[in-house]
Amino acid sequence: MVKLTKIYTRTGDDGTTGLVDGSRCPKYSARIAAIGEVDEANSAIGSAICAVQDRALRDVLTRVQNDLFDLGADLATPSEDGDFEPSEMVLRVVASQVEWIENQIDAFNERLEPLTSFVLPGGSEAAARVHVARATTRSAERALAAMAAETPVNPLATSYVNRLSDLLFVMARVLNDDGKADAKWVPGANR
Repeated sequence: MVKLTKIYTRTGDDGTTGLVDGSRCPKYSARIAAIGEVDEANSAIGSAICAVQDRALRDVLTRVQNDLFDLGADLATPSEDGDFEPSEMVLRVVASQVEWIENQIDAFNERLEPLTSFVLPGGSEAAARVHVARATTRSAERALAAMAAETPVNPLATSYVNRLSDLLFVMARVLNDDGKADAKWVPGANR
């Protein structure tokens, strides 16, 4: 368990951040950008939780927030040899976390009619906040792709983030009266 007694350490004043293995990394690196984008996505989900009334949906989002902390730890643990096996000392995103997301997508999607148009982000306040979290999660996914271009990244971490944005899309539709209150895109409507 983590125990923080002092919040500031002054160790980042030189423009670096400490990683799990004790090494230091520049704050402008793709790794730190990815960790930061995941943190932003987690914060957006926290904001969405404040507007979601349905307990089951809140529980799903809260579990996702915990998984995103696991993901942050995964990204903060370098693996130059591409070994992403978890251990007692190394926290990694694992297949069961990705499978859980997929199961949630399938369960929520069963409630929805098939799409006949793209959906505009919005609707209810809760749905709009979940759409913001979805868009922020897509930014995190792009940041993970940029990081993977420079250094090995756990492929299950990238799968998790990709599935998460899909889950958030489906949840936003559920929050819009199971898709009945979705605002639909009308191509060329304002020409």
